[in-house]
Amino acid sequence: MPIDLSVALGAEVGQTTFSWNASDIALYHLGVGAGADPLDANSLRYLHDAEPKVLPTFATVAASFHETEPPKVSMPGIEIDLAAVVHGSQEVTVHRPIPPSGSATTRTTIAELQDKGSAAVIVQESTTIDDAGEPLWTARSAIFAKGEGGFGGERGSSDKVAYPDREPDRTIEEKTLPQQALLYRLCGDRNPLHSSPEFAEMAGFPRPILHGLCTYGTVCRAVTDTMLGGDVDQIERYAAKFAGIVFPGETLRIKVWEDGSRLLISASVADRDDAPALGNVVLTRR
Repeated sequence: MPIDLSVALGAEVGQTTFSWNASDIALYHLGVGAGADPLDANSLRYLHDAEPKVLPTFATVAASFHETEPPKVSMPGIEIDLAAVVHGSQEVTVHRPIPPSGSATTRTTIAELQDKGSAAVIVQESTTIDDAGEPLWTARSAIFAKGEGGFGGERGSSDKVAYPDREPDRTIEEKTLPQQALLYRLCGDRNPLHSSPEFAEMAGFPRPILHGLCTYGTVCRAVTDTMLGGDVDQIERYAAKFAGIVFPGETLRIKVWEDGSRLLISASVADRDDAPALGNVVLTRR
């Protein structure tokens, strides 16, 4: 079914009330590679039984953490085959540190529909408030749907990060686990692209790939640990575009440039001649 612009743009996708606890936080952090060094006290704080520190990227999975069914791309005016969809970009702004347990409500709308001709970009914006009505975080997520363009929407702009013309201030290498995608899918993303060899082949990949949001969270954690001393409360905003695929077990090469209150970041796959993984990555400090 083609995208119906008149119905979809601005439509409310849904409202979800959910809760989380310290065990959920710990599982998420394991999913993005925390605890690789069992003697690193700073890293182990991500896994504390009662009061773990919380990466802002937990916001990307919090509302759907306990889902056990594959996601569907079914919204007002939009019905798309999951196999035709890839994650385009993700942005999270945290209005205050995320507590290690709590409950909240997220409201999501379709904020933009970009017509790229041969494809569509669907941008959703979510606002999350706690039980007292106070804002916790705001998120924007874009998905790229192959073959779904031509519906008459605007093409949209392209905001590129201008990286400094110099060597990065820090280069970090972060190895993912061979079973990283199987672990991360327990955080509520059961897309078979990340677990089923048959589905991955149907989608055009030689084997299951790592969730883009797993790469997103892994890079955030690695940069937080290396550049911010593990202080998650310094992070106000974290945004990235998904530039390529990562296979579980590969090593991410993460380059970081200091730029005032911002850290400009890129991530590539060291095992495949620095094939791009994440681009236009910006971490903004408070």
